[in-house]
Amino acid sequence: MIQPVQRGAALLNNINNTQPASGEAAIWWLGQSGYAIKTASILFYIDLYLSEHLTTKYTNTPNPHTRMTESPIRGGEITNAEWVFASHKHSDHLDSGTLPDLLAASSAAKLILPLAIVDHAISLGLARERLIPTRGDETFTVDMMTVHSIPSSHTELEYNEETGYPYLGFCIEVDGVRLYHSGDTIVYDGLQEKLAQFRPDIVFLPINGAAGRKQNPTISLNMNAQEAVDLAKAVGAGVVIPHHYDMFTFNTVDVGDFAKLAQNAGQPYQVLQCGERYLWRH
Repeated sequence: MIQPVQRGAALLNNINNTQPASGEAAIWWLGQSGYAIKTASILFYIDLYLSEHLTTKYTNTPNPHTRMTESPIRGGEITNAEWVFASHKHSDHLDSGTLPDLLAASSAAKLILPLAIVDHAISLGLARERLIPTRGDETFTVDMMTVHSIPSSHTELEYNEETGYPYLGFCIEVDGVRLYHSGDTIVYDGLQEKLAQFRPDIVFLPINGAAGRKQNPTISLNMNAQEAVDLAKAVGAGVVIPHHYDMFTFNTVDVGDFAKLAQNAGQPYQVLQCGERYLWRH
């Protein structure tokens, strides 16, 4: 199993003791699509999967979820969360083994999520008053952050008139930094244009493509490494950071292939180790 660079109290202390300047972002990859991101004035977490929930759920099934990377921290150890984002309801993004404990440990934290999955979040024991829902294609402000909720297409671009888009990405503008976290998505018609108008400095994109679909054709699709590089380059991203690999043996890819594609395309990129701090600056 892949061991995190930092874990537990040491990781939390590193996050607490890091103080980025304006125009900087400190980023810790926490596995799969999960990150802690800290700017000059704010700390937020996104798409955390820090438990063994899925490994336990799929034990002794035809589709075991065997962990590849050890969790660097558990939800109940995170006492410093201010804001948390969840892009959609899948457990490796909205984790019943992480978020209830995290929100208990970080008593002031609030969760930003698609309106379409609010009832699901409540069913996990999350308090309605701590949820901030968005339909997608919306812009709103929380604390120092301007947030643009961007529809994602996890195989299909689903939409409901009452609740909006169940799969989202987030463009976040804060302290002179513009970030885009895709959640899970393919590159659909119009996504490039939506992102280009925000001129993101940092884009976090999945690279696992169709990995795992031969074993389980019900697995939803993401963009692959080439598509991630192409999208980052098309929107002028300052750096692209890959996600959605090295978590489950049945659904992963070699991140080294992504790195070669980005290098060949002249697209700046950063491959993070789990628990490692990366400091981006203009």
